Amino acid sequence: MKYMILMYADPAATEAMTPAERADVFQRHEALHEDLRGTGEMLNGAGLAYPRDTTTLRSGEEAATGTSGPLIGATEQLTAYYVVECATPERAREIAGRVLDFHVVAVEVRPVHDSFGMGDG
Repeated sequence: MKYMILMYADPAATEAMTPAERADVFQRHEALHEDLRGTGEMLNGAGLAYPRDTTTLRSGEEAATGTSGPLIGATEQLTAYYVVECATPERAREIAGRVLDFHVVAVEVRPVHDSFGMGDG
């Protein structure tokens, strides 16, 4: 089963990180990537631009409208994601637990349906 691991952090805290803190985060993610490439579980992933660089589109009566910024105004914002393929939800949660730290303060683990969310039931 495929799972999306969605990582949330405070962009202001990200910008305020010291070089040593950035290096620590980088090393932790590199170690995770190496482990998951070795098991074949890592499919893809990426860091995302700051929320201030986001455009949110909403459908309107006549046309879609765009606004600057993320969909939800919250302190913690979606900052990165991984897509992994694991045998169990427990394994996906185990992987997700490895990205929680002083920087990534919340992680969402969500199954991915290959039929655009139109899963069974």
